[in-house]
Amino acid sequence: MAPSLTEPNAAPPILYGTAWKKERTAALVERALELGFRGVDTACQPKHYDEPGVGRGVTAFLAQDGARESLYLQTKFTPRDGQDPKRLPYDPSAPLALQIEQSCRASLANLSTTYLDALLLHSPIRPFEKTLEAWRAFEAQVDAGVVRALGISNCYDPKQLAVLWQTARIKPSIVQNRFYRDTGYDKELRAFCRQHDIRYQSFWTLTANPHLIAHRDVQALAARYAATPAQVLFRYLTQVGVTPLTGTASEHHMQEDLAIFQLTLEPPEIARITRLLD
Repeated sequence: MAPSLTEPNAAPPILYGTAWKKERTAALVERALELGFRGVDTACQPKHYDEPGVGRGVTAFLAQDGARESLYLQTKFTPRDGQDPKRLPYDPSAPLALQIEQSCRASLANLSTTYLDALLLHSPIRPFEKTLEAWRAFEAQVDAGVVRALGISNCYDPKQLAVLWQTARIKPSIVQNRFYRDTGYDKELRAFCRQHDIRYQSFWTLTANPHLIAHRDVQALAARYAATPAQVLFRYLTQVGVTPLTGTASEHHMQEDLAIFQLTLEPPEIARITRLLD
């Protein structure tokens, strides 16, 4: 049975990504939700995301039909080195904990919501002790009732993730990374995630892997299931416990992405694709 796309408060098996949408953000988010997406990924980072636009798209959708509880809204705190210094969503001179609180408050306002389903640290902060300091501030946001789950993005070192997990009072439940060959597809890190019930999310999944999409094994499976190679790759990932992000601006591709749950790969087929990641 395909994972539910509508279960209240559940992290959906596929997320709509909103980076680099600029003035199209609100309309694209609204349409993605109308078509069936129930999870949206964004960031309080004006450099690459229009988070207020995400909020307008969500609000427009909910005004038509739906309850906030049916949606999964995930955002990020972006450290200063990842921000446009002219458009910072928090006071850069404030202590890190206050920066995180201000960023969360901005996200709540931008998204017109009283809580965030998940808050991710956009990247580890150097030195790593600063990452642990940030995490304690993240935990305070959970304690305050405005955040429900915590995670980290762009974390490619399994040892760092292990230290974070061991140190954290509220354990990370999400890791969001670029899924590509240069990091060996995060095999060791994904194994740690499986062992500790951490959901691994993949971004740039199609853009970074044209060789996988073009591979004859993936092409053959696409032909067998009357699907596209991209659908086969996305469905493979969901079946091995990965949540892919898709940031498509094409309504047709949105529909294709949502349709992946109409097919189920057999264990030998999953094994064939897994071998391509070696």
